[in-house]
Amino acid sequence: MKAAIKNADGTFRMAEVERPMLPASDFVLARVRVAGICGTDLRHWKKHEPELECHIVGHELAGEVIEVGDDVANVQPGDRVVIETVMGCGVCPSCTIQRYNICEHLYDVRTKYVSRAYGEYVAGPATKFYKLPDHVSFEQAALIDTFSVSLHAQHVSGLSINDKVAVIGAGPIGLAQLMLAKATGADVIVSDVVDSALELARALGADQVVNSATSDPVEAAATFTGGRGVDIAFECAGGTSMPTTLPQATRMVRRGGKVVIVGGFDDGETSIPLEWQRIQMSEIQLLPSASFAYRDIYPEQGMVLELIARGKLDVGRLITHRFALDQINQAFDTAQDKQRTGAVFVALSVE
Repeated sequence: MKAAIKNADGTFRMAEVERPMLPASDFVLARVRVAGICGTDLRHWKKHEPELECHIVGHELAGEVIEVGDDVANVQPGDRVVIETVMGCGVCPSCTIQRYNICEHLYDVRTKYVSRAYGEYVAGPATKFYKLPDHVSFEQAALIDTFSVSLHAQHVSGLSINDKVAVIGAGPIGLAQLMLAKATGADVIVSDVVDSALELARALGADQVVNSATSDPVEAAATFTGGRGVDIAFECAGGTSMPTTLPQATRMVRRGGKVVIVGGFDDGETSIPLEWQRIQMSEIQLLPSASFAYRDIYPEQGMVLELIARGKLDVGRLITHRFALDQINQAFDTAQDKQRTGAVFVALSVE
């Protein structure tokens, strides 16, 4: 099959590689139709990472079932599907209570199977394949992973109707966080440094936006809430922005409020000075949120699919650019240079 393979310098090259086989009777093989580029992918762009060299990566994808094992009953060849790429070992204590998003073997397992979106075919357990209704497109489905991350963060936060919310970072995760918060009846202020992203945030229902490169988001949040501060701040920028945005989040939130850490960190130790005395004396909660899994008996990815299918989330509005898989390097450059391109979610068609 055709696939985009990671180079030593963190770019991609197109290559012919072996198509995955079904390793067990409960596995499914699917033809990838659309894959996405998100902030997590961009953190690995043009970086020398030996552990990823010569590997197929990517974790937002939808496609068509080609083959199923003998014990598969939920999908069949020809079905259009979205594929969940959060996959643990299945046997550790976290996995046995459906918290596989914190499985210590998560990345080892997911990258071996389902987290290989930038290739023509992917194989994984049938439980990771969700059948798409006819009116949900492959492009919409490729955004389900993004919205599932934000839905999990919202579940972690305990967000309720009429809450005052700050979303820091208006990339795909932050804009998904905004849309879910608005769907829950919250008032939302969004901060970012890219004007085009803030314009989209306003179009998606943000009650207020602030460019944190030119205005103080802490003051804006105070004004937005009558001086109190927001009930919940979602840090959705992550990466190298975190030493700035996480302290901002702790100052935007009110006493007794919550900061939900959604944006991802790079590997290794990251030092972020925080006003710990003020955080403690104000009983501000810092709540990490990692990927997604289940909420009670419901898979969060299935919940997002249902919200899209019922018309409650217009996720396609986040797609700003489209490329073919063999244009993947150009697509990543476009996604990275969002100040110039206005990119939010970049979709790759895999033909």
